[in-house]
Amino acid sequence: MVDAAWGAAESQEQPPAAATPAAPEQADAPPAPADPTDPTPGDSPEQLGRPLPEGVRHRVVGIAADALGGLPAAELPVSLRQYAKFTPARRAKYAATALAAALEADPAFRLRIADRLRLGQPDLVRALEAGSVPGAADPMDVAAAAYLLRPAGWARLVAEAGEQVERAGAEGAAAEAARLVEKLQEELAELRAQSRADLDRQRADSEGIRREAESLRKKVRTLESDTRRAQAEARKVQAELAEVRAGAATEHSAAEAEARRLRHRIAELETALEAGRRSAREGRSVEDMRLRLLLDTVLQSAQGLQRELALPVAQIHPADLVDAVAPASASPHDVARRALAEDDPALLDQLLAIPQVHLVVDGYNVTKTGYPTLPLEQQRIRLLGGLAMLAQRTQAEVTCVFDGQDLDVPVILAPPRGVRVRFSRTGETADELIRRLVRAEPLGRPVVVVSTDKEVADGVKKAGARPVASLLLLKRLARP
Repeated sequence: MVDAAWGAAESQEQPPAAATPAAPEQADAPPAPADPTDPTPGDSPEQLGRPLPEGVRHRVVGIAADALGGLPAAELPVSLRQYAKFTPARRAKYAATALAAALEADPAFRLRIADRLRLGQPDLVRALEAGSVPGAADPMDVAAAAYLLRPAGWARLVAEAGEQVERAGAEGAAAEAARLVEKLQEELAELRAQSRADLDRQRADSEGIRREAESLRKKVRTLESDTRRAQAEARKVQAELAEVRAGAATEHSAAEAEARRLRHRIAELETALEAGRRSAREGRSVEDMRLRLLLDTVLQSAQGLQRELALPVAQIHPADLVDAVAPASASPHDVARRALAEDDPALLDQLLAIPQVHLVVDGYNVTKTGYPTLPLEQQRIRLLGGLAMLAQRTQAEVTCVFDGQDLDVPVILAPPRGVRVRFSRTGETADELIRRLVRAEPLGRPVVVVSTDKEVADGVKKAGARPVASLLLLKRLARP
């Protein structure tokens, strides 16, 4: 498509006459920029004999794309103004066809691009305008500059550059083909060597497989021989087993006959034993009758002696005359006189064994002694659970008292079975409630108060109750 654009542009272009070359003494001075309204002094009536070589076209489009951003918008062809704000790389990519057509169809635009080339490569431009080509210059740069400047012989320069590029491409393709052939030959040699190695390995594997197959055949023959011997041994064992079974059947028949004989003998012995027992019972009954007659005679003699002496019925026993405390009249103070330590849990067991005992517990005094880190609710639940089990074991009346004077809301609590739970009223402490509970009991009833508070212990002791330490109850609850 680009080559067609180049051809169309060439067919529409009417090149003006060639400009007069500058004087030799003025060759080194940079030429003045061309006026688009003046005739095009750089054009030549020469024409390309074939489409512009691809490499030269890319180079020309790249030069024009770089120079396009430096030209005023008014000096640009209408078809290129939309690409003026693009970067040079994007202009070369997206505006290549438009740039090629503008360069070929608009000589004034081409001369403006040539002026930009004079600023960028002044030495190459001066050499081309002087009619010489630098020997070290890139043929592509020479052909692109010649196409833009259009000096005398520019078509030849472009054609020679195309031929050089084609020759270089052909030489490169030939070199690449030679390298490819060499690489293929090396790969072929490697494949041949690998094939020979694979063949040798396969031969070695085949030999190993053949030897392994021979070994397996020998093992199969050995196994067949062992199988035949095992079958012969099995037949021999089966014959011996048949003989053993026959002997066992004979012995079983003999054993059954002997068992029948022994059962008959046992029946005879049982009959004889029963007859002997009957004889013994008959002899024993005569002796028993004589002994009973003698015993009745002795009893009647004793009864006659009791009537004759007129002895009254005994109402008192010797043990009743010993001075001690009867269970019904025992009190906690009687238990206190026994040889038990004050911190011995057995002391609490003895106190709770007193009939009709009433156990009063100072709740928070016990819980804060045993587990003070728990919340108050958890302290109450733990203590009441232990007291319920203790009441079930001892059948004692248990009352647990908690201090309620600082309560803001009612306590939602379900008292466990066998335990009475009480909170003190507003303005009253738990110690005062405990003393009121002790005074409410009738005189003589055993009351045990659990509290470490010395004031509580002294107060209930004066009222006739027995105080014990909180640690004693905690030890008793900890014991299963």
